[in-house]
Amino acid sequence: MSGGSSPSSRRNSFNSLSRDLDLPSEQGCLSIVVLGASGDLAKKKTFPALYHLFEQGFIQSGEVHIFGYARSNLSDNGLRERIRGYLKGAPEEGLSEFLQLIKYVSGSYDNGEGFEKLNKAISEYEASSKSGSYRRLFYLALPPSVYPSVCKMIRTYCMNPSSHPGWTRVIVEKPFGKDLDSAEELSAQLGELFEEHQLYRIDHYLGKELVQNLLVLRFANRLFLPLWNRDNIDNIQVIINYYYLLQVFCLVAMEKPVSLKPEHIRDEKVKVLQSVNPIKPEEVVLGQYDGYKDDPTVPDDSNTPTFASVVLRVHNERWEGVPFILKAGKALSSRKAEVRVQFKDVPGDIYKCKKQGRNEFVIRLQPLEAMYMKLTVKKPGLEMATEQSELDLSYGMRYQNVKIPEAYERLILDTIRGDQQHFVRRDELKAAWQIFTPLLHDIDDGKLKAIPYQPGSRGPKEADELSERVGYVQTHGYIWVPPTLA
Repeated sequence: MSGGSSPSSRRNSFNSLSRDLDLPSEQGCLSIVVLGASGDLAKKKTFPALYHLFEQGFIQSGEVHIFGYARSNLSDNGLRERIRGYLKGAPEEGLSEFLQLIKYVSGSYDNGEGFEKLNKAISEYEASSKSGSYRRLFYLALPPSVYPSVCKMIRTYCMNPSSHPGWTRVIVEKPFGKDLDSAEELSAQLGELFEEHQLYRIDHYLGKELVQNLLVLRFANRLFLPLWNRDNIDNIQVIINYYYLLQVFCLVAMEKPVSLKPEHIRDEKVKVLQSVNPIKPEEVVLGQYDGYKDDPTVPDDSNTPTFASVVLRVHNERWEGVPFILKAGKALSSRKAEVRVQFKDVPGDIYKCKKQGRNEFVIRLQPLEAMYMKLTVKKPGLEMATEQSELDLSYGMRYQNVKIPEAYERLILDTIRGDQQHFVRRDELKAAWQIFTPLLHDIDDGKLKAIPYQPGSRGPKEADELSERVGYVQTHGYIWVPPTLA
């Protein structure tokens, strides 16, 4: 979305995309309910995302009303002023108009009285809108432990009235359980209350610009189609926060869907998860940074990992023999998140440049969003010498005048549109937990021990040794430097 395009043109492009994806183009009044409205997640992420959607014209004052719900004793203006504090720098005129769309309802999460008040407030707005279609979106900015009781209250008191067309949709935040059994229990509880098409399990990393670019890169570029397989790729690293590892892994490893319809894409993600072999204990390195147990709330004998490097093996025609090295950790030397695709050595190395490193395609998700291809090139000068350089697409340089949307903006808009492509389906959640649950139980049982490592380091040296053992070749002497305008 460029800075020069108008809200109406952006809405038109959004409607065009909805038709391309075979999504219904819906009109009518929209009620967005943020449960946990006084909490940090709502104030820092949810409400700012709604403001930016409003600012860009995707939600408008004539068709939307926003309701905050929490236990705190607040007035409408009290909540509005809290939200204002997280939108510093926003133009006053537009911000004031947005804040006037917000109404606050106070109540508990396990008592029907508060939800009856909430439903009354929503119904009054719907009646005043004189619209034939009522759309209700509930965003649970709450701990997962209260999801079942809150969803039961929504189901009992706050559903879209059957006398009017429209829908009721519910967004739930991760984590979705802590192992297979707890995830399945939560899915069963929510499944008794809502159909799968009504549930949106949000994973905000799937809303990030470069994560969404992964499928475009893979399936819209002839260059990558013949290369993206075991014949050309030696190994793939995914370095990211633990909660998002498998989501990004799916986009890197899945097969081409038959269309861009959300269910076709989610079908392929489930298939690749189901193709993952059981994790081998010898292909796991766990770490715990020195000082972690200094926290008085942490037991002296804690084996809780703060770092993990795990090798996944996919048993299918495309990826047989290619290790996927998944890494996540805290207190490391850098907080980068990236996908690193390392290609095989060039056969018949006539330039004797093997020692300089392999070709790599790197997708830097954060910070400094970029994509670059590491290539061997001739070093400038009279000598025939080689060095590693890169073909670089740095978003900050290439798209200087383009507003890159925040992940929550995109995912809330997807929910309004009814596009579940970037949300986790129940069978996908189950397949993901089936991969990691045996490993988690081994950690709990003490069968796998966390290795100490220094804060500010790369993690345990054993993790680098594991990567090397399964085929990763580190490039020495080359450092990617983000380009600048200077």
